[in-house]
Amino acid sequence: MCGICGIAYAAPNTPVNVDVLRTMRDTMIHRGPDEAGLFSQPGIGLGHRRLSIIDLSPAGRQPMPNEDETVWLVFNGEIYNYRELRRGLVNRGHAFRSHTDSEVIVHLYEERGPAVVEALRGMFAFALWDVRHRRLLLARDRLGIKPLYYAETADGSLVFGSEIKAVLASEMFARRACPSGIVEFLASRYTTGVGTLYEGVSRLPPGHTAMWETGRLTATKYWDVPRGPRLDGRSPKRLVREFADRFEESVRLRMISDAPIGVFLSGGLDSSAIAAVMAAEADEPINSFSVAFAEREANELMYARAVARALGARHHEILVSPAEYFEALPRLIWHEDEPMAFPSSVPLYFVSRLAAGEVKVVLTGEGSDELLAGYAKYARALYNLQAAGVYRHAPEWVRTRIRRRLQGLPAGKWANRLRRTFLARPGTVEDLYLESFGVFGRVAQHALLTGSFRETVGEAGEVDPWAGHRRVLETLHGFGALERLLALDWLTYLQELLMKQDQMSMAASVESRVPFLDHEFVAFAAALPSRLKLRGFATKRILKMAMRDRIPEAVLTRSKRGFPTPLEAWLRGRHGQDAESTILSSTAAIRDIVEPSVIRSLFREHREKRVNHTERLWALLNLELWLQVCVNRTTAAPPLPAISS
Repeated sequence: MCGICGIAYAAPNTPVNVDVLRTMRDTMIHRGPDEAGLFSQPGIGLGHRRLSIIDLSPAGRQPMPNEDETVWLVFNGEIYNYRELRRGLVNRGHAFRSHTDSEVIVHLYEERGPAVVEALRGMFAFALWDVRHRRLLLARDRLGIKPLYYAETADGSLVFGSEIKAVLASEMFARRACPSGIVEFLASRYTTGVGTLYEGVSRLPPGHTAMWETGRLTATKYWDVPRGPRLDGRSPKRLVREFADRFEESVRLRMISDAPIGVFLSGGLDSSAIAAVMAAEADEPINSFSVAFAEREANELMYARAVARALGARHHEILVSPAEYFEALPRLIWHEDEPMAFPSSVPLYFVSRLAAGEVKVVLTGEGSDELLAGYAKYARALYNLQAAGVYRHAPEWVRTRIRRRLQGLPAGKWANRLRRTFLARPGTVEDLYLESFGVFGRVAQHALLTGSFRETVGEAGEVDPWAGHRRVLETLHGFGALERLLALDWLTYLQELLMKQDQMSMAASVESRVPFLDHEFVAFAAALPSRLKLRGFATKRILKMAMRDRIPEAVLTRSKRGFPTPLEAWLRGRHGQDAESTILSSTAAIRDIVEPSVIRSLFREHREKRVNHTERLWALLNLELWLQVCVNRTTAAPPLPAISS
């Protein structure tokens, strides 16, 4: 895994400012501390930072050319079928200088052109300069595991990078927050589509290539959410067996490495399943890494230890203190380039730092929940959607009276839950899924946002935080109810999870690999009968059946909790007071965006335990710190704290 960047000028004879290109590249030194390289000629410049994983020799240095230097590549990721592809290329007369997976892309492009991506099995983002045709090919893997950002200037020039900070370092355009992006972030914690939280900075969507030529960028989709024939006709026993075989293959492929490898082990089902397969495949004990907090409600190390003991793993673990957690926030926001969506990002960084002392590669369970319906929200949303179909036949006056009664209830745990059901909301995916599980929905944002900020976003001050999600939903025809929710999350929510995984592990110079998101395994899992994923409130049924004899029973039967953090309690104490002071400071960047009175009410209700506003307070704190550190740059990102294992 590495960091890539580059500049392509619309005027072909424009000399490249190598100092600027080097600065762009070296903002990402954490992504590739082992080596660095540059390539430039009039009109084009490419930069690369290398984390050596496959072929650790200098022969793997990038930018990487073909034999006659008419093709140049900068590549981030891993191609797991590169050995098979290489054999075919050698048999067809191609000469290789290295044993890397990167060089396979170069030679395969010579044969297939932009269609090279269709042969690749893995995670990748790359840029390839074709000297003869003076064209630049950008590509991103099917699921969006590896990031790729870009910006186009007014004259048609292009700048790109693995991280937004590299794009911004080109100084070819102004650094400004995107108001509509902020609205999306406050609703869902991320942006949808190609947009980011920076005006003018886009991301190449998953499963897309983009060709830049003579100042024009044209994107092409080469992969989409699987819609093939379903496997309902096969017996459950046969499907479980095939699922296990395919899962084992995916894990085995991701163990290919010339550098030490390990696994992030939470003690949950997903990471335990990966660790079990790794332990069976490895010739020596695997390295496992876990993180938790001292607080009992956020410490599940006993499960991780039980799995590690059962598998004979060399286990490593770390506890994160509240002081370390909050001290790390500004720097980790700098690493993410955007507000941190998930409180679990912070411990993910700390466990990555722990792993970096032993290995360069880790396997992780990201993507399983979206693939196999692992979240309880899917069951709740399906229940509400089905109930809404029946409830709409009740008399209008009955529904109106119940809705008004629910809206009038005082804030509280059960009142808030009821207000998220079919009894209080229209029976649409937007209302019973997006709004119910969002952070600040339509009504909440109307109260939260200042009138002047709302005017910058929508006509007459009306904001629509779900417009991007609706555009995605409109493309998902022909799916069953559950599959539609899963596909929606693949194309939106999962993208933010993957960026968290990439950026927090790479902040520690560790490559993370995600076996559940092998595109061939995804296509198979997508075609499985819904009942093997979710039945009632029983989630990920097929994975549990496949792992029944492989991991401890306590892990198989425990309820899913996600990664617990004690943030709710922390925000009721001193750290909550500090957060409130930061957001309400007279110099706070967020003051032009949100109403101070609403923020005070949120903190007060949270402290008094009337309403759990953890997600909302987290979003506001991160938005403020991001504006300070990344946009206005009024606050420097401090060094990360030392860790103690």
